[in-house]
Amino acid sequence: MVGRREVMVSGLLGGLALAGRSEAAESGAPRLELALEIVADIAPMQNLGMGPLGERRIVPIIGGSFEGRGALGGGLRGKVMPGGADRQLVRSDGVRNLSALYELQAEDGAVITVLNKVVVEDLPDGGRYAFSTPEVTAPKGPHDWINHSVFIGTLESLRPARQAVRLKFYRVF
Repeated sequence: MVGRREVMVSGLLGGLALAGRSEAAESGAPRLELALEIVADIAPMQNLGMGPLGERRIVPIIGGSFEGRGALGGGLRGKVMPGGADRQLVRSDGVRNLSALYELQAEDGAVITVLNKVVVEDLPDGGRYAFSTPEVTAPKGPHDWINHSVFIGTLESLRPARQAVRLKFYRVF
């Protein structure tokens, strides 16, 4: 079942992609292509106490899977390696700044590093703003296209069905 948030995100990203297509020929406006979809399994959140900028929290990343999409990412798949973490800062205005650092291991053995910075805000209408600026690096070789790409991302909680999050990274071109 598709929720309201998914429809909002889909509409926003679809609108950006369509706007990019109609203007791209004339102005070089950016377009989007879904490149990576990640399902990261997470452990329970741990509170780290108040800091000068707000409440500090950490969410260990314990596993999961990923799959490449689109013209460049098709065929890329593997697992989310345990040992990463999502560090969170809950600001006084309720907005959450997330900074997750973790690794993906492709089926061919390549290790891809992800540093994903996310802004999350619960909106007054019940919706949720959750977009990210992932920095993704890969070793030289078949996945080198990642090192030459800019991404924007979305974040979706899979709870209560699963203690995990789904991330979608869109390559800007």
